[in-house]
Amino acid sequence: MRDIVTLACSECKRRNYTTTKNKKTTPDKLQFRKYCPFCRYHTLHRETK
Repeated sequence: MRDIVTLACSECKRRNYTTTKNKKTTPDKLQFRKYCPFCRYHTLHRETK
């Protein structure tokens, strides 16, 4: 039931991280504050297709 999702930086739009999520318990899109190596600081990373 867990699906692999990609997280993209909201500043530079690059896809930096992958993670898994359970679609049954979290139907909305994931978002985390993670380090972006291209921006060189912590930014909001959102789930993309």
